[in-house]
Amino acid sequence: MKIEALVSPEMFVALDGVTHLCTGGESPWLKAHGEVYAEFARLKSGGDEGRRAIYARGEACREKMGRLWGVPAKRVSFAPSAAEGMSWLARGLAWEEGDNVVTTNLEFPSVAYAWRNLRAMGVEVRMVPHADWEVDEEDLLAAVDGRTRVLAVSQVSFYTGQNLDITRLSEGLKGKDTLLAVDATHASGVVEVGAGLADLCVSSAYKWMLATHGVAPLYLSERAEELVEDSAFGWHNLAVWPAQGAERHPEVALKAMPEKLEPGNPAMVVVMFLDRALEVLLDIGLERIEEHARNLSEYIDAGLQRAGHTVISPSRRAARSGNTCFLAEDAKGLQQALAKQRVQVWGEFGRVRVSGHLYNGSGDVERLLDALAQV
Repeated sequence: MKIEALVSPEMFVALDGVTHLCTGGESPWLKAHGEVYAEFARLKSGGDEGRRAIYARGEACREKMGRLWGVPAKRVSFAPSAAEGMSWLARGLAWEEGDNVVTTNLEFPSVAYAWRNLRAMGVEVRMVPHADWEVDEEDLLAAVDGRTRVLAVSQVSFYTGQNLDITRLSEGLKGKDTLLAVDATHASGVVEVGAGLADLCVSSAYKWMLATHGVAPLYLSERAEELVEDSAFGWHNLAVWPAQGAERHPEVALKAMPEKLEPGNPAMVVVMFLDRALEVLLDIGLERIEEHARNLSEYIDAGLQRAGHTVISPSRRAARSGNTCFLAEDAKGLQQALAKQRVQVWGEFGRVRVSGHLYNGSGDVERLLDALAQV
């Protein structure tokens, strides 16, 4: 089966002669971002008028994120990182001794350990174990009880590429006081993210959304907004101007969403990069990108298994994502050996992650398999 890329690799910097299959670690850089930076530089030198134009680009990006996630733009803020989004939730809930958080033992650290300081308060962190590298949604829900304040998961696993059924988790929590917190870093931009199913949904921007570090879009539900105390304050999320002049008052109101979670200036140049990248993703359409990524995943999976590798990503199509992962004793060494043949993958912790995105096709997979055979 031949799978054509949805966009040309020529849209990206430094991919000439390179087979890039490691977006799950770091995406390649769009050439169009050079124009974005030039525009940012011009506006940055434009004083107050330039700054207003930069923030207008930020609002355009917010609107695009709302479209990508199917939520109102006014409920999307720009956090500095996905880790900070989870930590904001951990800091702000009114925890009591005996409360608990449910997550998995195959989680990314910023999800698994956002709650580590709560242990001193008597809060339990329940890590549901995987079964042969797969996490069962029913096992997660079974670990939830009347004292579970948060169920925290990555939609797509950084380690296996499993795409959790967030709809099932959301439905399983109906009628409960438990908040659903989702890190969509390995999902957003390649598979559907139903952010509105969660109470908090946050994603890094430097992987599948084709931007870079410094900004993490974050959706917050109205329920979570009511339950979580704010823990960071600054000129941007407080109603200081024009209500106050130069002199501070003892009391000051907090702005509503989306500024509520933006105490200071977001990393606006990164927001502008993200805005441009979202144009690419939305123009193609997430439905097409998801279909393409899952077709590639099946193609990669079949090729790896023919070559005798142990694939740990789920074979069910709905549980597939852009990441297909296989076990390798020296995963980092294999990554480095493939890089010498100009094939880029991501290897660590005993597994290699192969990421197929919109600029990849079946020819890239064949080059990977040929290189694997040689090393």
